[in-house]
Amino acid sequence: MTRIAWLPEPPKHAEKARFFAAIAQAAGGGQALSPWAVSLRGFPETATRAAECLARAKRQPKGRVSRAAKLAFLKGRYNYARRWFAANPDHTALCWQGLTGTRRAVMLGAQDAGAARLFAELSPLPGYLTLDPRGVNAEGSVPQDPAAYANVTPDPDLLARLKTQFQARVARRADIAQTDGAPPDTPYIFVPLQVPDDSQMILFAGWVGSVAGFIAALADASTALPDGWHLRLKEHPSAKQPLTAQIDAAIASGARMVRDNQTDSFTQLAGARAVLTVNSSMGLQAMFWDKPVITTGRSFFALPGLTCHADSDLALQRTLETATGIPFDQDLRARFLTWLATRYYIPQTDDAAARIAARLKGDL
Repeated sequence: MTRIAWLPEPPKHAEKARFFAAIAQAAGGGQALSPWAVSLRGFPETATRAAECLARAKRQPKGRVSRAAKLAFLKGRYNYARRWFAANPDHTALCWQGLTGTRRAVMLGAQDAGAARLFAELSPLPGYLTLDPRGVNAEGSVPQDPAAYANVTPDPDLLARLKTQFQARVARRADIAQTDGAPPDTPYIFVPLQVPDDSQMILFAGWVGSVAGFIAALADASTALPDGWHLRLKEHPSAKQPLTAQIDAAIASGARMVRDNQTDSFTQLAGARAVLTVNSSMGLQAMFWDKPVITTGRSFFALPGLTCHADSDLALQRTLETATGIPFDQDLRARFLTWLATRYYIPQTDDAAARIAARLKGDL
């Protein structure tokens, strides 16, 4: 039986540590890898792998010296991980997210050593976590062919229970709140903005490029909305970088947008005629409210029938022109969401052990 070798998270992330411990227990044991160990002896792939990891790093080094130091550390981490897993072939590599920087260097080292891998992450469903052998978010194992869900039996009672458990994120900025209230009766599309430096935006933003690029595209496309409609934007509660000035400048220049950083995110979602996002988890969550969803970036839930995908500024404008009748397949959504909850995500309950064990066997 395989054992687990995981890349530890900082002590403040107790939930992640508990998840790693549960996975190791299901596997029959394991150990934490050193978070700082490096190996100076390289491999033919070392330079290419390190450059790839640096390109994906959330915090890009400033200046030639710091860039060289970061690249050297990534090389050392890749070499260490590859050498460690080659010497311990009975271990599966586990880390949180693994999309960027040093985490990715470790996972690429494990991959090139021939080791199995598991990527952990939060889940957009309350009470669940992600555990995927391929990756997370747009790089995960969620089937992208709607036909893959043809034999799933929808569980409407389960989906109804999940809907009652969603809670808006606690705001970390004084100018963003999650207060009670009601949006206006006028028709609008809710646009929950994302954290500008989140990996979802860095890696999977697509043609809009960034949150700032997304806001600019929204401002241009908003003029195509039907009469009386507007886009209703809310900044992410965890975003440290304010986008208020850009949003307000676009509104002052005539964009048919409203900024509402105060009303509860799910209250705004519930009152919307549709939800528009790059790839935010609120796009998936909007399906529990039977809302049309428009996506612009790479997302694991942007399947035909689940969302309307706008892959260019022109496509976005044309979609907003027809905002009164954006279609979606309600039955496919029910099957897809049921599959996520009953097969894919790991519940944070006593049922977790069996599903973790299945995942260790490669069963999705």
